Amino acid sequence: MFNFNLVHKIRKLSNLVKINPVVTDEEYIVKELRKFSYSPKRKKMIDGENYYNGKHDILFEKRMAIGADGQLVEIENLPNNHVIDNQYKKMVDQKTNYLLGQPISIQCDNDAYAKLLKTILNKKFQRLLKNIGEDALNEGIAWLYVYYNEKGEFSLKRFKGYEIIPGWKDAEHTILDYVIRVYEVIKVEKNQEKIISKVEVYDDKGVYYFTLDGEKLIPDEIPFKNHFSVVEDDGSLKGYNWTKIPIIPFKYNSKEIPLIKMVKSLQDGINRILSNFENNMEEDTRNTILVLVNYDGENLGEFRRNLAQYGAVKIKTVDGAPGDLKTLQVEVNSENYKSILELFKKAIIENAMGFDAKDDRLSGQPNQMNIQSMYSDIDLDANGMETEFQASFEELLWFINCHFYNAGLGDYEGTEVDIIFNRDMLMNESEIIDNVNKSSDILSKETVVANHPWVDDPQKELERIEKEKQENIEQYGNAFNPQVKTDKNEENNEDGDEVNEE
Repeated sequence: MFNFNLVHKIRKLSNLVKINPVVTDEEYIVKELRKFSYSPKRKKMIDGENYYNGKHDILFEKRMAIGADGQLVEIENLPNNHVIDNQYKKMVDQKTNYLLGQPISIQCDNDAYAKLLKTILNKKFQRLLKNIGEDALNEGIAWLYVYYNEKGEFSLKRFKGYEIIPGWKDAEHTILDYVIRVYEVIKVEKNQEKIISKVEVYDDKGVYYFTLDGEKLIPDEIPFKNHFSVVEDDGSLKGYNWTKIPIIPFKYNSKEIPLIKMVKSLQDGINRILSNFENNMEEDTRNTILVLVNYDGENLGEFRRNLAQYGAVKIKTVDGAPGDLKTLQVEVNSENYKSILELFKKAIIENAMGFDAKDDRLSGQPNQMNIQSMYSDIDLDANGMETEFQASFEELLWFINCHFYNAGLGDYEGTEVDIIFNRDMLMNESEIIDNVNKSSDILSKETVVANHPWVDDPQKELERIEKEKQENIEQYGNAFNPQVKTDKNEENNEDGDEVNEE
């Protein structure tokens, strides 16, 4: 509920005179929910989230061997370690912090508008944006919901990609027709927790609320709401809707492909190599294999199973020829594991388009060209991600501008504003400062300040410079102004006389 005070007319909002509380095509919604729930796309989204949180496939792997019938069987008496070296999480954090680790900057010629924007795009929003970037990498696409909270404050909230079924109007996936959100909540009934699936359908008419019971949608107690409500002058509550669906997509790339799709097999390979190495190291009694002459077995499958499970097989005397026992020493070559592991780690960095902080190009005193070369892959990927995020910011600014206008804070539609992503890159500061100083005669002060490595907010820094300049003018200007000097002397004398009289 939000009180506009109705000083200005409501713009870019539509008031519903007649409300239809029921979505007529409920069968279509259930069909979409079923299709999305078991889709490969959603599975990849969940994989990305799970792998980031350390829930890898290796945790569910079993030790297998060929059994007596030639089929794989589980062996339970052998070491079965589940070692995770989460290089995937490292790549996600690396890319998120590279593009979104530093606060964004707002560049705008309209100072009043810039200050208003900073009240919404504040530190809390910076944290939200970073989390959205993390979701976009893990799931391919993240979602930002625009709403008014219980206090009537303009608010933003993130939705997980695996909760959202978007209905696109265009093939490029830029304009939303509707959005279906499905998520689970825990409800306590008779002292028992029960998981309930909630469904919300967003369109330009408002939001419809359901509970999913098996294959059936049951409307909630309040089945429909407008996007938000406004308190009128007479105290009545009136529902309004944005002319756009207040859910904004933030994509990792134009194809909405999550990062996990590029590197999952490599991450699984790293986990498997480390787990197998630890398994082999723990199988100390299996390092010496008994070789038995005149094998007392029925078939090759039984021999393979006994060898894998017990490390030995039975022998017998055949036609007077005695059996024999020999040993074969099997050594675990750690260098082989190390070499393969290094190959996998390099491959995951290249396929994830990250960078290696232990790169040889950083040895000694690297120059800026070497550093930029090391960052070339992650910078290229960040360019694509930033392009998608800039388009999303345009959508977000549309809602923010409408909020400012309808709240009587000003009309800023069409005002040019640049959202600057400050990338977190290692740099040779002395080299950059030297280049900035050499260019100060041919570049504007604003450009020089913006490219200085010690400056995070160029606008604030320019304000500080101007303030210091004014203070210096006042200080040194008064020193050569005899009138000001005389006035100050008279003030000092008056103060002195008063002290003497006391």
